[in-house]
Amino acid sequence: MKTIAVLLAALLLAAGCGNKSSTEKTATNEAEVTLMGESTTAGELPSFLKEGLSEKEQDELKKKIMPTLDDGLTPEQRFLNLRKKAEAGDAEAQNGLGSMYFSGEAVSHDAQGNPLSKDPEAAAGWFYRAAEQGHADAQFNLGLLYFTGEGVPQDKTKAVELFTKAAEQGNIDAQNNLGVIYLLGEGVEQNTNKAVEWFEKAAEQGNEEAIKNLEAVRASQKASQKPSGEQK
Repeated sequence: MKTIAVLLAALLLAAGCGNKSSTEKTATNEAEVTLMGESTTAGELPSFLKEGLSEKEQDELKKKIMPTLDDGLTPEQRFLNLRKKAEAGDAEAQNGLGSMYFSGEAVSHDAQGNPLSKDPEAAAGWFYRAAEQGHADAQFNLGLLYFTGEGVPQDKTKAVELFTKAAEQGNIDAQNNLGVIYLLGEGVEQNTNKAVEWFEKAAEQGNEEAIKNLEAVRASQKASQKPSGEQK
């Protein structure tokens, strides 16, 4: 069981399966397709685990799945321990440290010494170190930064490469992202069949976003196959 959970809010992209203009991407039959944009960090439950739970119930769940949070260490001590492991080459620690820099849990300063609310450049550096070791979550996180252009120059082609590496290792958010990317043709040639393939892989693992995306794609395909006189 992972001891780190999601950090970033999801990016929502509306997409149709048919033609789209260069300035606007609209949803076919009002179907919305979701691109997950979440990197990982310690101390927070994923949004899908929070649903329907009170704060007390969330705290109890944290104790069950995040036992390292009960280690008695201060945030500063935990950060120093994590950095020590990261500097020694531990990919899991490198990914966690990158997440702390991205979220602002690790305090950084600019050239003038002013504190930064978050440090995506430092985050990208740590994600890169872990990604180079084949760490799937770090590959996903670094891919997200390349997709959005945070901490690194925006490069959607590079993002696709990283998402693919993570997805091939079973990272379900990367699989869902690739589905959306192929559906929209962002950084790749638009390919609905590949989009469906990646959505199916994530959906088979129970990813709710991928399941909804599959439903949206199939609804659009079904509607496009109807004779024009039958469409409402």
